[in-house]
Amino acid sequence: MKVFKLRKGGVHPPENKALTEDKAIEIFRAPEKVYISMAQHIGAPGEPIVKVGDEVKIGQKIAGSGAFVSAPIHSSVSGKVIKIGTYPYPVNGEMKTIIIENNKKEEWIELEGIKDYKSVDKKELLDIIRDKGVVGQGGATFPTSIKLNPPKDKTIDTLLMNGAECEPYLNADNRMMLEKAEDMIEGIKIMLHILGIKKAIIGIEDNKLKAIQHIKELIKKEPMITVAILKTQYPQGGEKQLIKAVLNREVPSKALPAEVGVVVQNVATANAVYDAIVKGIPLIERVLTVTGSAIKNPKNLLVRIGTRFEEILEYVGIDKEKMQKLVMGGPMMGIAQYTSEVPTLKGTSGILALGKEELNRTETESCISCGKCITVCPMGLMPLMFAKLGRFEEWKEMERYNLMDCIECGSCSYICPANRPLTEAIKIGKAKLRNMKK
Repeated sequence: MKVFKLRKGGVHPPENKALTEDKAIEIFRAPEKVYISMAQHIGAPGEPIVKVGDEVKIGQKIAGSGAFVSAPIHSSVSGKVIKIGTYPYPVNGEMKTIIIENNKKEEWIELEGIKDYKSVDKKELLDIIRDKGVVGQGGATFPTSIKLNPPKDKTIDTLLMNGAECEPYLNADNRMMLEKAEDMIEGIKIMLHILGIKKAIIGIEDNKLKAIQHIKELIKKEPMITVAILKTQYPQGGEKQLIKAVLNREVPSKALPAEVGVVVQNVATANAVYDAIVKGIPLIERVLTVTGSAIKNPKNLLVRIGTRFEEILEYVGIDKEKMQKLVMGGPMMGIAQYTSEVPTLKGTSGILALGKEELNRTETESCISCGKCITVCPMGLMPLMFAKLGRFEEWKEMERYNLMDCIECGSCSYICPANRPLTEAIKIGKAKLRNMKK
């Protein structure tokens, strides 16, 4: 049995997946109110197309943008729009938000699915995927319709499905592959049809043997789809790392996977594509893992977009006295939260309530130039230089060291014996450089 592994760098933090890996997905109740942020994706935020007092149905479009990189936003409940204004946002402070009061009637818009998608023009399929608000479910939330429509001068031969889920604690993708694999496979076939290719590879880490066996059984009669078993190592799920490990192709600096003939999608995104095309359902809910030592009953939940973290945490039994840190996503690339009043987004893969023993906080010490951060960097960069240059605000010099190639995986910060905030310095440096170029 061939096992593919990272060709460069990486770490192996404690997995902490046992708490939820065997927990079936539960449907979380529809909340009394949903708080739907206007930034649910990479790109231009949406602008409301409803107003206070409007009655809306489940699946109704409530916001959109004319920008190329963007995706529409839909209501996840039926009810009345009671407020439009700024509200806590889990990515960076506050964001314009539409608040909808649930009338409990569960009224849906009329759904129109396509059974024979092969008879439909590919452009029309892409338009549907965009119109239904489908974005990447792996965390980056890049609009899927754009990824599935690479530049005409790029020859694509492989669709690489990311089922690695290499972040500790998280099991959302794992459970999707176990419980909704049939729909996922159909979603993959739709994407292959749109791309006009006949090769898809599903990369899954070897700590998910049940998912590997289940999917292998289901694709026995699907010659276009294979499974690549990946060695469990972080950040195996990074696009460029996955492409190098499975296909041995090197994506050039500042280039996208299409440059080497590959389109990468998350496995859960395939389910969203299937729902959008075959069932006509917009992306209004997602599976996420809620876990951590401050949680009494860790679970994998199917949650409506716009549900506040506070309600979810109460459901799973939060011990607020024990919780030292609240994180959206995984512990390596996730975002710490200043309040539990923030709402779930299309990209919310997990909610972690971490206790003191999980944080292992120590005092920051001076860099001893041990080079460990360089050894584990999957991009072959020099994180210690970013920290040193950032300290003196040498932003242009940071760029010369290929700062923008960093995938912000956090491996350098994890391995640093001096507990230096390397990833933080990198994020600040990137933000400064972007502002300088505006």
